[in-house]
Amino acid sequence: MAANKPSIAIIGGGISGLTLAIALIRRGLNVQIYEQARAFGEIGAGVAFGPNSIRAMKTCSPDIFDAFEKVATINQWPEKKNVWFDFHDGYDKDSPVGQEKLLFTLSSESGNNAVHRAHFLDEVIKLVPDEITHFRKHLDTIEQPIGQGKVKMTFHDGTAAEADAVIGCDGIKSRTRAWMLGGDDTPGAAPVYTHKYAYRGLIPMQRAVDALGDDNARNSKMHLGQDGHILTFPVSKGQTMNVVAFYTNNDDWPDAQHLTKSTEKKHVYEDFKHFGPTVQKIIDMLEPNLDCWAIFDTGDHPMQAYNKGRVCCLGDAGHATSPHHGAGAGMCIEDTAIMAELLAEKTVHDAGIKGIEAAFQAFNDCRLERTQWLVQSSRRTGDLYEWRAEHVGRDIEKIHTECKERDEKIWNVKIDDLITEAKQHLRTLLS
Repeated sequence: MAANKPSIAIIGGGISGLTLAIALIRRGLNVQIYEQARAFGEIGAGVAFGPNSIRAMKTCSPDIFDAFEKVATINQWPEKKNVWFDFHDGYDKDSPVGQEKLLFTLSSESGNNAVHRAHFLDEVIKLVPDEITHFRKHLDTIEQPIGQGKVKMTFHDGTAAEADAVIGCDGIKSRTRAWMLGGDDTPGAAPVYTHKYAYRGLIPMQRAVDALGDDNARNSKMHLGQDGHILTFPVSKGQTMNVVAFYTNNDDWPDAQHLTKSTEKKHVYEDFKHFGPTVQKIIDMLEPNLDCWAIFDTGDHPMQAYNKGRVCCLGDAGHATSPHHGAGAGMCIEDTAIMAELLAEKTVHDAGIKGIEAAFQAFNDCRLERTQWLVQSSRRTGDLYEWRAEHVGRDIEKIHTECKERDEKIWNVKIDDLITEAKQHLRTLLS
């Protein structure tokens, strides 16, 4: 390591934290990861990466892209390689199972690339040196000196650590964000419930094919309806069909500390009782007992800035979003690529503390608008799918047009352009 390259502490060892560590190590920086769990791990099922995030992966490190390719699953019909989702009328009660009315299709250059979070993380972990990881490190607070000196982190186990800069990659319940905003009781420190929740299930592919037909089981489908929608897509290289059934009501989530709860299939039937036979058949195949996931985000109290001196939030720590765009993890990868490129700049190293602060300021200034837009747009998209969006309702043509515009705003961005903009802004700040 060059003597003047800053030491970076990363809080959190999820997808954001690990990909950032890999990208920074590849650029010769000194990195340490502090993870509160006993080992690296991800909960959740499928996560999608659009063309924008795939381009960003390659910029972060070709090894990250290779890890993604090992576990990614695409639509199983070659002619549907570029299809993101076929959107069907989930309320269609007149058509037989598997023959719902097709409303419209959205496509991109990469189609639907689904990975299981845990499987992707397992591959990424192989790229992280053991000696830079520290487990059971639950962040309590951060002390940032005025002027020279290291930033100090204190952990719940009584230990402490220091670094030239701290990047919070600690997810939706970020301790870094809470510290930056002024404490746990500050608006925005905790995520908020969006009044949507999701039932998740996995169905063996052959069983799904037998029940729904080959196309409906092996390719990505979205079933729209009033106050709810169900999406299905292949995972595990086509061996399994993943099911996520979203529903909206006005009730509060019973426990904001726990974002999942155990439930029974009878509740899924009740929520989707007005949907047609294809949706009913999908529910039939779910297990009798399953998990229900609350959808929280940071949309009610967005951060006004991701940086505070030599501390910065990245990924879900700064802009946790609902999953309706399938773009939250991909936006984290964009963050990683831009942050890594900024911190690798020689001008940042030469400027010392001021260089780090300028890099974090440039990151904030170039990421805030796009990432906070995603949080709000994802909320809007979820309502479009469920015929709840203001001035749109059940107007399918308007739903199609708006969804296409919003998705393409995410997909069509080139990471090289974002990096060029950020570096130009960094030069302005340093000059």
